[in-house]
Amino acid sequence: MNKKIAVIGAGHVGATTAMYLAEANFADIVLVDIVEGVPQGKALDLTEAGPVRGYNAKVVGSNKFSDIKGADIVIMTAGLPRKPGMSREDLLTKNAEIVASVGKNIKKYAPKSFVIMVSNPLDLMTYHMQKITGFPHNRVFGQAGVLDSTRLRSFVAMELNVAMTDVQAMVLGGHGDTMVPLPRYTTVAGVPIGELIPKDRIKAISKRTAGGGGEIVKLLKTGSAFYAPAAASTDMCRSVFNDEKKVLPASAYLTGQYGIKDIYIGVPVILGAKGVEKIIELKLTKSEKTALQNSANTYKKHLKVLGY
Repeated sequence: MNKKIAVIGAGHVGATTAMYLAEANFADIVLVDIVEGVPQGKALDLTEAGPVRGYNAKVVGSNKFSDIKGADIVIMTAGLPRKPGMSREDLLTKNAEIVASVGKNIKKYAPKSFVIMVSNPLDLMTYHMQKITGFPHNRVFGQAGVLDSTRLRSFVAMELNVAMTDVQAMVLGGHGDTMVPLPRYTTVAGVPIGELIPKDRIKAISKRTAGGGGEIVKLLKTGSAFYAPAAASTDMCRSVFNDEKKVLPASAYLTGQYGIKDIYIGVPVILGAKGVEKIIELKLTKSEKTALQNSANTYKKHLKVLGY
């Protein structure tokens, strides 16, 4: 295989992402972490699973950023995880330091790569990463809405007892408490959920989606979600590598769309071989648009803490 993906951070999210990528079998993987032995051990374990799981992707672990050289995509998962009672924004300053350090190494060793951000607070760290690397905005984006819409799809499927793969959903806004689930654009085999689920239940499902990450943090007590975030990142990699041009809600840089500019926030994009190839502007109701703009304004305030 000649395509290469670098996963930064060998914790739960990073290691699970490496596993899903290996099983997808479309690129070799280098797993990088500062803790000696951890990325090497997990990479070796994944390699030894290959004969049984049926993949030939090469998986290596390293403590050296120089080993990401030539990566086509870099997935940034490193950072402190949320703990019960913490918001994603509580992690802002500490994870900003980590992102800055990693960003400089990505710029040095993988200057032509795409960067998929997973580290929280997602939208803020995506903005920060783009500033540090100086990469074009289309090459730096976050997995936020892909994960959030996946959660909404799961909750709708659970509510109706239908196949999860038959549910399509759209969630905009920041990857946090200000996210904006859009039930009007959520369907089951093409049927709007408004025709299938009572309004009060749709409201409850939307609320659960917004707090989906926090629900898992509360249950785990010592960490945050990793299976679904890893799956979302892998889906984004596949769309870029295969030029699938999937319409996905990702954290992308806005230049006036939805009346918002100079910020990364979750919106529907076409994701293909050039990264974010187009931002799609949905027809939103006044309340939906206001909620999206309020979400953006919240993050603009947080960016000031980082000096932007």
